Amino acid sequence: MFTSLHTFAAEQSATNGGAYGLVGILPWVIVLVALYFIMIRPQRKKEKETIRMRSNIQIGDEILTIGGIETGGDRSKLRIRIEAVQENLTAQEEAAKEKKEKQNAKLTPGAPKKEKSKKEKSESEE
Repeated sequence: MFTSLHTFAAEQSATNGGAYGLVGILPWVIVLVALYFIMIRPQRKKEKETIRMRSNIQIGDEILTIGGIETGGDRSKLRIRIEAVQENLTAQEEAAKEKKEKQNAKLTPGAPKKEKSKKEKSESEE
């Protein structure tokens, strides 16, 4: 009796093997896709933003290192490896200031336009 059950199971797997194999693999594929969108993709996006922020650091920017050292506006010289930079505080302040100015411009339509900064003027001359 055991041999007949064994041969019956073998015949069933031979005729329907492809469909059952796909059903067995499908949950694993779904799990891997979910892990990609939950863990891997956001990490890569954050790494790209960090690399972009570190490449845009200029002399005179206020930064915060991974160790918690914050450079100030006192023009002291510090040698810091670019990998140790966690945040560019100057860029964040400028972005917040521009956002606030845009909101104020929307509220008051007759407000005067903002003058170009020295950096923007030098870029437009080139």
